[in-house]
Amino acid sequence: MLRSLRIEQFALIDAIELDFQKGFTVFTGETGSGKSILLAATQLILGERADAKVLAPNAKKAIVEAVFELDENHKYFFEQHDLDFEKQTLIRREVAAEGKSRAFINDTPVSLQILKELTSSLLQIHSQYNTLELKSKQFQLYLLDLLLGLDTKQKDFAKSYQRMLDVKKDLLTREQALLDAQALQDYNTFLLHELEDLQLNSPKVKGLQSELDRFAYAAHISEARQALQSILDDEGPYSALHQRKSILDKVKDLDSTLNDYSQRLDQILIEIKELARDAAFGSGPELDPSELPALERLQDQLNAAFLKHRVNTIEELILIEEQLKSQTVQISEQIETIARLKKTYEQLNTSLWTAAKQLHKQRLEGANELASALQIILTELKLPHTTLTFQLKENTELNSSGCTALSLLFSANLGHQPIEVEKAASGGELSRLMLALQKMISQKKALPTIIFDEIDTGVSGDVALKIGKLLHEMAQKGQCMAISHLPQVAAKAKHHFLVEKYVVDERMQTKVTSLSQANRITELARLLSGESITPAAIENAKSLLAIK
Repeated sequence: MLRSLRIEQFALIDAIELDFQKGFTVFTGETGSGKSILLAATQLILGERADAKVLAPNAKKAIVEAVFELDENHKYFFEQHDLDFEKQTLIRREVAAEGKSRAFINDTPVSLQILKELTSSLLQIHSQYNTLELKSKQFQLYLLDLLLGLDTKQKDFAKSYQRMLDVKKDLLTREQALLDAQALQDYNTFLLHELEDLQLNSPKVKGLQSELDRFAYAAHISEARQALQSILDDEGPYSALHQRKSILDKVKDLDSTLNDYSQRLDQILIEIKELARDAAFGSGPELDPSELPALERLQDQLNAAFLKHRVNTIEELILIEEQLKSQTVQISEQIETIARLKKTYEQLNTSLWTAAKQLHKQRLEGANELASALQIILTELKLPHTTLTFQLKENTELNSSGCTALSLLFSANLGHQPIEVEKAASGGELSRLMLALQKMISQKKALPTIIFDEIDTGVSGDVALKIGKLLHEMAQKGQCMAISHLPQVAAKAKHHFLVEKYVVDERMQTKVTSLSQANRITELARLLSGESITPAAIENAKSLLAIK
């Protein structure tokens, strides 16, 4: 339960600290005194988004701190998020002037998601917006499941349903990708056959440029061969060197250096003769002019492939050929993956339908008893002629709640057929219906601290007294708070806080005061008669407080 709340530099609040006890607590005060500011500050503890506009004038930082008394059931959450568990757990939000916000649990910084996860199980604020939610069929079904104890099953169903949607989304994406791939397959196959026909890895393709160069320089090659072959002609280099060798041989025995030269010339003459012989007999195959057109066609085909695929080398074309081959394999793998996903989707769909029908059956079995119990509470809230029916039909399609279509039919008037509550109930009737639902929920499960924001809107007199009594009953096993303008509701509270606005140093500020029994009488009298408190109002206030 909520033990204390401290607020600093928040809107009209300079600094307040409130201590809370078990039971029913009420906040009263003039319109505009700052009750909504208290709620806004408390909502920060629930992880709501912060705005720098909430800071008091000239403040550098706004702070909201709440101390909750926890039981051992919350230990797992603290262990899961590596937080220190304390039975008196301190939760703090800070909002800086530049708009940045920080959250702490027992002085450890945490994300808003972690903060929300914890405080959603500790504190609930019920506003007029929540009452309007009763007009939502999804919210009606949520309340039905909660009151029938089916909320855990519904949450598990919703998770499985989301998994099925994720599989379906993946399946549709992959099917579209397969269609796109298949649409390109014929063209890719054509491209692949073109590249395969070129035989890019063959020696013919790899040596193509060399062969074309041989044809291009055929005359120069022939001239070079002839030049080599003429080395042995009578007037050629060999003959001239041989003559000089003969001159050296006449005197080589007289001079060792000349003898060396003679030997070296011998080696040169032998090498020249072999060179000429090799040029004559080992010059390679002769060029066949008839082969040139085929080589040129192959070159044209390669150039066309370079241009089509926007590459410059044979190696790049080979890489493209390999990619085209792999695409065929990928399409086969895509088909297999899609087949597996379809099977998974069908299995999930079948399983979900079984679970949805079971949920629908359990809702049908418990709805009438639940409606009867609600009508009893509504009778206590001065709606004795209420007719309330949960009309359930089985849908032909699944959604996150199952296959149930729910209409909450309502009539507050005798002799009138019930119609959908969003069309039938007035604001005051909706508030009482919501309060009845909250009471039933509190009977079914331990509620966190709950704060009602003007749940008594649109009612007065004896109805207000009944609402106060019901809030008092709801708080017997826990902690219930309400912001109210009605003395009948405020009188049923065990603890009473007065919210006021006053001027300090030329600035309007809000203060909150815990009222004594005597001060409660005065405040209830003000609620009864206005600013001019009459003796009759004082007596009426005492009378209300005497009714417990």
